[in-house]
Amino acid sequence: MKPVILAAALSGLASTAGAQTAPSPTPAQASAPLRAYGEPIRLETAQALLTAALQAARDADLLMAIAVVEPSGELVAFARMDDVQYVSLTLAQDKARSSARFRQATMTQQERVMDGRIVLLGTAEALPLGGGVPIVVEGRVIGAIGVSGGSAAQDHEIAEIAIATLP
Repeated sequence: MKPVILAAALSGLASTAGAQTAPSPTPAQASAPLRAYGEPIRLETAQALLTAALQAARDADLLMAIAVVEPSGELVAFARMDDVQYVSLTLAQDKARSSARFRQATMTQQERVMDGRIVLLGTAEALPLGGGVPIVVEGRVIGAIGVSGGSAAQDHEIAEIAIATLP
């Protein structure tokens, strides 16, 4: 008798759920087409990005850690400024990894979570905190840069400044 009642209850729930319509995504929740992955970033390019990010951090009077990863999220190059907070060492790498694997800026992830799309919090792969930016060359993601040490907005800005130096 219990299986029949359970089946009837589940059937009723399914028909109610099917009648509901999902809300339209907000612009921040709408998915942009994903870029394809390209050949992994070369060490020389990664080091040039580190140099540009470190200079931008100095110019902004910030102490930062900077990580550059390949598309898989594996570390290619890393730099940290003297006396940067220790948590920034890990955060910079995690932001870069999240950006590379999702092929989007971690600031976008942060905005989506703040808009209520908390599904990103269900995976250890996402770090929805600004400062990770994909490195795109000829329309393909070749890696990502992660910056930590300032606010999320400052970290994102330093990453963008570094990427802007690419030829």
